[in-house]
Amino acid sequence: MAATPSTMIPLGTPAPDFTLPEVVYGKPTSLEDVRGEKATVIMFICNHCPYVMLLNAELVRLAKDYIPHGCSFVAISSNDVELYPDDAPDKMKYHALEFGYPFPYCYDETQDVARAYKAACTPDFFVFDAELLCVYRGQFDDARPGNDIPPSGHDLRAALDALLPGEAIRQEQKPSIGCNIKWKK
Repeated sequence: MAATPSTMIPLGTPAPDFTLPEVVYGKPTSLEDVRGEKATVIMFICNHCPYVMLLNAELVRLAKDYIPHGCSFVAISSNDVELYPDDAPDKMKYHALEFGYPFPYCYDETQDVARAYKAACTPDFFVFDAELLCVYRGQFDDARPGNDIPPSGHDLRAALDALLPGEAIRQEQKPSIGCNIKWKK
C-alpha cells in the first residue's frame, strides 16, 4: 500500500462538470444534480483501499451531520476495474448499501472526471462553495492505517464549519494521503 498524496489544485478552481452513472439506483448523476446550497463535497474513493476503509463509518457520520445544513456530498470511484475487480460497479453498489452512504456513489469508467479534478489518491476530498469554487482540498483528518489515530473528519469538518457561516477557511491545508488511483494503461 503505497501512500500517494493529493495534488492540491489551486483554491478558487471551478468544479469541473460531470455526468456519471450512480451505482445504487443506476441513474445518471451530474454536478448540478448534487450541487449543495452552501457546499458541494466531491470525494474520490474506492471499495478496497485501506485508507478509505478506515474512515468509511466516520465519513457517513460526517455527511449526515452536514447534509441538513445545505452541504451535499458525492463519492466517485475511478479505479480500473479490470485490474481491481473489487471496485466494479456491482461491488460499489453493495458497498454503498452496506455502509449506508447518504450520498450518491458514482462510477467514472473513463477516468475523465478524476483527471479533470486532478484526483491522485483514494480518498481525495474537494470542497466547493455555493458558486462551485474550490475552498478546500486535502485530507479528511490525520488518521491513517496503522497510526492508531481514530477517524474524526477533523480537517474536513473544520473547512465546512468555517464555510457555513461565511468565515475564512484556513489556507494552509494538508494533502490527503491514500492509495493511488488505479489508472488504466
